[in-house]
Amino acid sequence: MDALSGLLDGTRARHAFLLRTSWSGPWALRVMTEEVMTTLAASRGQFWIIHEGLEPILVGPGDFAITRGPEHYIVADHPDTEPTIEIHPGQVCKSLTGQPLENEMSLGVRSWGNHDEGETVMLVGAYNSFGEIGERLIRTLPPAIRLTPDDWDGTLVTLLNDEVVKDNPGQETVLDRMLDLLVVTALRAWFDRPDAEPPAWYKAQSDPIVGTALRLMQNNPAEPWTVASVAAETGVSRAVLARRFNELLGEPPISFLASWRIELAADLLRRRDMTVGAVAQQVGYSTPYALSTAFKRLRGISPSEHRELVAATA
Repeated sequence: MDALSGLLDGTRARHAFLLRTSWSGPWALRVMTEEVMTTLAASRGQFWIIHEGLEPILVGPGDFAITRGPEHYIVADHPDTEPTIEIHPGQVCKSLTGQPLENEMSLGVRSWGNHDEGETVMLVGAYNSFGEIGERLIRTLPPAIRLTPDDWDGTLVTLLNDEVVKDNPGQETVLDRMLDLLVVTALRAWFDRPDAEPPAWYKAQSDPIVGTALRLMQNNPAEPWTVASVAAETGVSRAVLARRFNELLGEPPISFLASWRIELAADLLRRRDMTVGAVAQQVGYSTPYALSTAFKRLRGISPSEHRELVAATA
């Protein structure tokens, strides 16, 4: 499981925020929600994403944008339009004078805005958390990215636009999974662009030696891997594997494996139904003490302290 797979197999969207918004005339929102990641797509019309100190990004029909928290930003019909609405943590919508706007601007099931048939229709999806593996990937992104129809196939956006306003049984689960798939597809398209600068571990996935080694360790973290055993499974010598790994990732294979195991453990510790001992066994440590020692070395806190910290901020 690589970091992209971790977005689906790790901490998934659960009751993620999804909304279809419809706008006419001048409009602007100051977004202060600070979610880990927000997706924005134009199913009709266009809008701008404005971060302070950065060039505004125009999002048009068929485009798909991702913003990375916790930065605040503005979404508007034009870069010069002053915001009249603020979106606070918890998706609390208020006017600049503090007047609540959730009910006043409601347009039906998961629909909101100032006009039910607006010139611009924008789909918004937001994640509060991705877990350790997903956030490792998100941290490599700039504050905002945009994919055009030339960059990817946006069919999923059309499907989500149709599904988001439905209120069928199990609809929240359907929407969560659609949003997960949409995000993974978009991120893969972003990193695969000819001019992209993906993180080293992402590029290394396509290397015949290091990519094979990465998949072995990521998919089987509980195995007692050594450089020799990974090299044998990869079909090269220890020296070749170590040299190639350092060239592409800047660290030895076992150092990468240790970090990967701790990231997996950090995600699993979010689950209250797993003991520290069960987590240790699943990620390749023989005892809870061994996991605790490695966890403290890389994170500075114990697994139990990490679990308490996550619970306190949930």
